[in-house]
Amino acid sequence: MSPHGTSHPISNNILAKLPSELLAHLMSKFTEVDLPAGAILISSDRPIEHAYFPLRGMISLVKSLQDGSMVEVGLVGKEGFTGVPLALGATIDAIDSQVQIAGAGLRISAIVFREEVNRSQVFQSSLLRFANALTAQIAQTAACNGRHAINERLARWLLMASDRVGDNSLSLSHEFLSVMLGARRPGVTVALGTFKHAGLISNTYHKITILDRPGMEEAACECYSAGKHQFDRLLQ
Repeated sequence: MSPHGTSHPISNNILAKLPSELLAHLMSKFTEVDLPAGAILISSDRPIEHAYFPLRGMISLVKSLQDGSMVEVGLVGKEGFTGVPLALGATIDAIDSQVQIAGAGLRISAIVFREEVNRSQVFQSSLLRFANALTAQIAQTAACNGRHAINERLARWLLMASDRVGDNSLSLSHEFLSVMLGARRPGVTVALGTFKHAGLISNTYHKITILDRPGMEEAACECYSAGKHQFDRLLQ
């Protein structure tokens, strides 16, 4: 089933799992939009204007610090949505939602979104399950960033990104990865070189392709497998 007036099938997992009548009703509330790389969908400490349900691409949840630096705390792809505070009764987010891998998505205004959450217990339950899973992901990321080496963290991040876009090829730069991981760029470059030398990835300008997924899973810390298991379980 494709949303009314859009060119893509419903690849967003939350929406695709809804009952057909509820889905048909919600589709009339959405607008399909492009999600260009770098676009800020939600700015921290400002009223949330829209919720976004990705169909393709990937969105980073980013925390900015007073010195101007920032670090990624979570990832959202077609398994979820941005604007989680709206489902929890809030109107402001503490983190930014920024498109990191371009794609497309379905957008709904914050006002209509809250109306639909209050109208449908089924829709609300689906959103809250994702909110719970995302909270677990953010907690795992915090633990990972505090305890594990850059090679392990980078392997985990690349696997998570691949899971969310459904592709082993990722359009990413070394500089972007260093910012998202809160690590120095030379460390990221060395780690990627190690993976490439081992035959785990290919690495060209602004593009990284996972060649050996089992090998990358071995290179990652336990946070990838533990986090994936917990995330999948919470979304069942």
